[in-house]
Amino acid sequence: MPQLVISAREASISAGLSVKRILPFRQKRMVGPFIFMDHAGPININEIIPEMDVLPHPHIGLSTLTYLLDGSVTHRDSLGIEQLIRPGEVNWMTAGKGISHSERFEDLQLLKDGQLEMLQIWVALPEEAEEIDPSFFNYKTEQLPVLTDKGVWMRLIAGEAFNEKSDVHIHSPLFYLHAELEPKASIHLPKQYSEKALYIVKGSIEFQGHIYTSGQLLLFSKHQEPVFTAKETSSLMLLGGEPLGERFIWWNFVSSKRERIEQAKNDWRNGKIILPPNDNK
Repeated sequence: MPQLVISAREASISAGLSVKRILPFRQKRMVGPFIFMDHAGPININEIIPEMDVLPHPHIGLSTLTYLLDGSVTHRDSLGIEQLIRPGEVNWMTAGKGISHSERFEDLQLLKDGQLEMLQIWVALPEEAEEIDPSFFNYKTEQLPVLTDKGVWMRLIAGEAFNEKSDVHIHSPLFYLHAELEPKASIHLPKQYSEKALYIVKGSIEFQGHIYTSGQLLLFSKHQEPVFTAKETSSLMLLGGEPLGERFIWWNFVSSKRERIEQAKNDWRNGKIILPPNDNK
């Protein structure tokens, strides 16, 4: 059996956008370095909805990873970067000592009569990297390895798994994969990591005679080698890595030191974390 099964809870990240919140969870704050995980959508969109926009907000001590299954999002940050992300690409933003950014849904051509579905995770930084300079990178689909097997397609979004390595620049050992399974196809988690999990985006899987469905995160230890079988066409996210130790989290701030969180609160309140120059509303 899984060590723990987490069912996603509803959370609001803007006036018009609710998401499925998976991490953090009261019984399991982190999976390896992963400290936050949201699943937005699928949302049917027939027109631009400004209320969905995630307005400029700050981060410290983490990297954000945005991955789309459908739709598009425009990222703007305090480094002056503006980047449209499309399905299958990765937006990797490292906050380090401090950054602010916004996420807006404003590309009419890509949104109209379409759908939006995305996953955003936060990866805590190791202590020696918590105060590095902020940075941002967009990785195209061709930079991300694709693995296939009978009835299985996978994209390695970040880290190392199954003898492949993603180009995404990470700061500690981890893996993050997007998997698509046909009915009756089987898949397993990478064996080398201390903590690992599987999130069901769509569909259902069977494990040891139990059926698990969309919106559930299944957690396992290093000593477990689970094999899952798709009961129907299913979309999954596989993730895990090595623990970093205790982290404090408040709003959008993550740190190994509680006093650093307090400093970040004051920095944001006093305007020391600047807004994106081309999105400062």
